[in-house]
Amino acid sequence: MVQLATFQAVVDTGSFEAAARQLHVTPSAVSQRIKALESAVGQVLVRRAKPCVATPAGEALIRFAGQVELLEREALAQARDGTRVSIVVNADSLDTWFLPALAAVPGPSYELHTDDQDYTADLLRSGTAMAAVTAEHVAVQGCRLEPLGSMRYLPVGRGDLDSPMIVYNRKDQLQHRFLASLRRRTEPPIHYVPAAAAFVEAIRLGLGWGMVPEHHALPDIAAGHYRQLSPEYLDVPLYWQCWKIESAVLRDLTAAVRSAAAASLRT
Repeated sequence: MVQLATFQAVVDTGSFEAAARQLHVTPSAVSQRIKALESAVGQVLVRRAKPCVATPAGEALIRFAGQVELLEREALAQARDGTRVSIVVNADSLDTWFLPALAAVPGPSYELHTDDQDYTADLLRSGTAMAAVTAEHVAVQGCRLEPLGSMRYLPVGRGDLDSPMIVYNRKDQLQHRFLASLRRRTEPPIHYVPAAAAFVEAIRLGLGWGMVPEHHALPDIAAGHYRQLSPEYLDVPLYWQCWKIESAVLRDLTAAVRSAAAASLRT
């Protein structure tokens, strides 16, 4: 356990020296523990760089270390007090249906990360997150997966599809996927607006068009802020992935996420 905690400290702090300060030991002791752990595993676990990062073999060990830490906190607390759960969720889910799931499980402290739904599972692989809302339909090693439903996006704007596109960031491919589904070969100019509320406001102001979750789009269309530019739409299936351990917190959170998704997403 000491070696595992030392390994996690090196990856978290980015150096042997910083890990030594955090653990109140010498850098030599940190180095010896890492070498002993690598010898026991039979693989290099830390890439000695600036900052130090886990190798692919080390990433699996980070997940294991986090799982052990979560179970230990639950056992020591004998309840949810003091338990911290790290979750990665795409911005549109966070902005629409996801927060009620957290409110239904109020005990833990939550650390939320946001990323495009096509990339959220990467934080599970690295051990940064314990659970994720993701578009990836294949379970990450060591994780459970279940379908949540689909988020429907409508193409909306005040102009037409030849107007500039509003795109969340360079990972966001929703607008491109929609144009491809219409077999349009040319793409209009792009405005990048990396915030969910500002993304919708840019469309309301006429800067361009974009794919907006129907949860936000339908009221705005009814209010005359913009219009639907095509009868076609884009459905994005979403999945819940979480660590495959017997954790009361993750069990209750999974049930809450399942319920919140059922109330908001399309089946």
